[in-house]
Amino acid sequence: MSKRKRYDHKTLHEERMYGFYWYDWLWHIARPALICVGALLLIVGVGLTGWNMLGEKFFLPVDPDDQTPVSFVVESGSSLTSVTNKLEEQGLIRNRSVLKYLMDFQGLSQKVQVGEYTLTKAMKLGEIIDQLTTGDGNPLVRKITIIPGWSIETIADYLVSVGVASSREQFLAACNDAETYGKYYYIDEVLKTADHADRRYLLEGYLAPDTYEIYTTATLDNVMQKLVSQVEAMFSAELHARAEELSMTMDEVLTLASMIQLEAKNADFAKVSAVFHGRLRTGMTLGSDVTIKYYSNSDKMALTTSDTDVDSPYNTYKNRGLPVGPVCSPSKEAIRAALYPDETYLTEGYLYFCSKSPEDSSLHFSKTLQEHEAAVAIYRPLWLEYDNNRGAQ
Repeated sequence: MSKRKRYDHKTLHEERMYGFYWYDWLWHIARPALICVGALLLIVGVGLTGWNMLGEKFFLPVDPDDQTPVSFVVESGSSLTSVTNKLEEQGLIRNRSVLKYLMDFQGLSQKVQVGEYTLTKAMKLGEIIDQLTTGDGNPLVRKITIIPGWSIETIADYLVSVGVASSREQFLAACNDAETYGKYYYIDEVLKTADHADRRYLLEGYLAPDTYEIYTTATLDNVMQKLVSQVEAMFSAELHARAEELSMTMDEVLTLASMIQLEAKNADFAKVSAVFHGRLRTGMTLGSDVTIKYYSNSDKMALTTSDTDVDSPYNTYKNRGLPVGPVCSPSKEAIRAALYPDETYLTEGYLYFCSKSPEDSSLHFSKTLQEHEAAVAIYRPLWLEYDNNRGAQ
């Protein structure tokens, strides 16, 4: 009995020792893994809960089920802050600061497009950002550009082509509307001159060249008021003071500047101005081809005697002094040149200039009539060939 008991006890001990050894070993290995998995699940759960809480507060659509269209307008000049504030006020985003920081981080803060957009409360932040930065809406504004050197008639054709004016005739009539535009002091001064009725267009020279942002709903009058009022911005206090110093009216400066604009490239503006100022001082006629071309609607380089004999207040070959008014819209640079002629050319007595090769638009300057006629003899064949090739009239 004692042996059996000892055997049984030993057997039981061995069974316990060897029979459960594999279980203890497995648990020793599995326990840390199970703890890691549990911890990971806990972290993921907490993370998802936190993300859902953040999403509900900051990132997710305000209402994923609400597809009701909401009109959202970005006005011209609106800052990103004002746009994000407005989006939150209209209930289209959860938090304006998050959207602002997100757009700043993506480098999109300066790319919000002006326009009217249709958004919904079901849209994600990325969808709203895409729409506002790609301009996927109805634009409220657009841009138009008036080029220096354009005449009233050229501007008319342009504004008709971009839909600002309904017809050329409508625009040209507006450019002689003294009642509407006479409220500007510089137009009123023109109306007080004795020969203002001889002008082709009252507003010639007074539609300032520039690039303008206008509302898509703007009327022709809205646009014209913008262009006319810009003239005062171009004509600074310094330029007004300089005009008084030269005893020139604003209209005379714009008239001279318009001639300079068409006669030369920027680099020669001040030199051409010196020639014209020199001629005015000596009582010579200005002899400017561009004034003839303006009145006769000619695009020839080589004018004939019949062209320069035309009876017109714009004929600076026959009439002394400035023509009756501007012949185009001059640039700021041309206006400055009209007031600040090249002092060297003025002092040294340059009184003539003519075009060289039509291709490079450069000018040849002369002091005497004899020098000028010699230059014309050299270059005139090039002008005639150029006119002939273009069929200029």
